[in-house]
Amino acid sequence: MNSDMIKGQWAQLAGKLKETWGKLTDDDLKVSEGHRDYLVGKLQERYGVAKDKAEFQVKEFERVLRIERRCAYVAVQSPLGLCVQ
Repeated sequence: MNSDMIKGQWAQLAGKLKETWGKLTDDDLKVSEGHRDYLVGKLQERYGVAKDKAEFQVKEFERVLRIERRCAYVAVQSPLGLCVQ
């Protein structure tokens, strides 16, 4: 997921980010507004993790979002509504 996609869907993603990383504040999410590097920095700050670990967590979050989007598309397109990961 590129940064343009993240910025375009920010309102929806903010809730999922808050569920995933509860230590992020509403202000953190508002300021980051789709800026991946800022989000990585805030994860480092709030959770005390190294940059590479924070980047991995964000990549994993993006991977899960791609799977969810693909499954939602398949569910709409397929008469059985099945999604195989």
